[in-house]
Amino acid sequence: MSKIIRIGTRDSQLAMWQAKTVQSQLEHLGYKTQLVPVKSTGDIVLDKPLYELGITGIFTKTLDIAMLNEDIDIAVHSLKDVPTALPKGIVQAAVLKRGNVNDTLVFKDNEEFMSAKSAVIATGSLRRRAQWLNRYPTHSVVGLRGNVNSRLQKLEDNNWNGAIFAAAGIGRLGLTPKNSIKLDWMIPAPAQGAVMIAALEKDQDILDICSEINDADTELCTSIEREFLRLLEGGCTAPIGALAKIKNEEVHFKGILLSKDGSKKIEVSRVKALGKHDDIAAFCSEFIINRGGKTLIDQTERKNKQPNIYSTKKLTQDQLGLFWNDAVVKSNDAIQIKLNRLPKTIIANPLEHVIITSKNAVESLMQSFDPDELNFKNIYCVGRRTRRLVEAKIGPVVHTEPNAKALADYLISNLKGQSATYFCSDLRLDTLPDQLKKNSVELSEIVAYETKYNSDALEAPVKGILFYSPSTVDSYLKQNKAHGVAFCIGETTAKTARQHFENVLVAKVPTVESVIELVNDYMITA
Repeated sequence: MSKIIRIGTRDSQLAMWQAKTVQSQLEHLGYKTQLVPVKSTGDIVLDKPLYELGITGIFTKTLDIAMLNEDIDIAVHSLKDVPTALPKGIVQAAVLKRGNVNDTLVFKDNEEFMSAKSAVIATGSLRRRAQWLNRYPTHSVVGLRGNVNSRLQKLEDNNWNGAIFAAAGIGRLGLTPKNSIKLDWMIPAPAQGAVMIAALEKDQDILDICSEINDADTELCTSIEREFLRLLEGGCTAPIGALAKIKNEEVHFKGILLSKDGSKKIEVSRVKALGKHDDIAAFCSEFIINRGGKTLIDQTERKNKQPNIYSTKKLTQDQLGLFWNDAVVKSNDAIQIKLNRLPKTIIANPLEHVIITSKNAVESLMQSFDPDELNFKNIYCVGRRTRRLVEAKIGPVVHTEPNAKALADYLISNLKGQSATYFCSDLRLDTLPDQLKKNSVELSEIVAYETKYNSDALEAPVKGILFYSPSTVDSYLKQNKAHGVAFCIGETTAKTARQHFENVLVAKVPTVESVIELVNDYMITA
């Protein structure tokens, strides 16, 4: 292959060491290479533990995008940082021979604190935190982020007793202090100590080249560990450890799942002959789940993941599946509707002109009357969906407009001096009735349904809120402050949102799916 292989990597010292190792092995085989460093979100946001960021693939996403854009040919990762499901079009091309799999405790003065009741240990890993607290429940654990050098310096600068590192990381940089201990009792992260190369699935030449430096034993062991992780449905937000080793033609596996505080743990071990090991991950994950693992994971996920998107309408599972990968969505009906029972006297005489602006009004009419009782001569609607429902349930619609103001303008031009009946909510907008009354259209308002505020009070601000009507905006603001982006289903809703939110975006089509698409477009490019 004559072209230069562009190697994408994070620009941290350790990531560069890994990329240069790949570069050295490829160039040893006669291939020309070029390093292409990039900075990831995980390298930029250093003031929170990884599990609090609520993002899987935090160290790999930038390189994934660069590869899909064909700005690089391969990407080099710490395999433990790679999500178990790779983006479409990207595959694992090779895994280098594995380094030290263990975790290491670096301490400041001496080891005596380990037997003391009180001690402070630093780590940004939920898995290390949980295992340490399980073994030393009276100790305290504080967060620690940054590259290896900065973490070692923070340990020196703070009044901590010690900090936990991956042995492979500090060892590869030649930074392992003398005052350190191998934590061989701590089960490492799945694929810890392994360096992985990713490439485009369609680039067969690159895949063939990478296969030349693949280590089969490391690939086998890390595949089992990552499959165990995947089957437990855990990512960087669940305290899961796994380690597979090949000894004497046998695969030895051990795994662990803990609660976030380390108070509960479920362990499993399994030994199978090499070649008959295919069921290890499935057996061990099922073992964990059957002994309460699912409950532990669900509890951890609920505690760790703060929503970054809130929908003021309860979304279906299919709708939730439309959001981009980093979205943590909470949804609830911010508005509850109570349909009123309407008296027969309302329709005692045929109604000449009827205005219906929502499906709730249609449902109220259908609950109160039989279709053949509704002798409406002329029906006017807001929205195509309302029109379709009216024509399916009641009868033909004379005219439809996309919003209340536009319908008011039409009615003023065509009904001046006449009367109309408006089936509405107790919390209806003033736009349509006010305009009609000011312009000599006599309006009778029938409260067909009542609107009750029911929004959640969010624990923390979110990046975006999905609104579907002006009343959902009002309901949300009863419990929360205006913060983030308001994603609105239509212009009428957006008008209300603009009174409170600085950034308001409107969907192209007035559907829930279109609002979700609007969220995705904004968040991915933001």
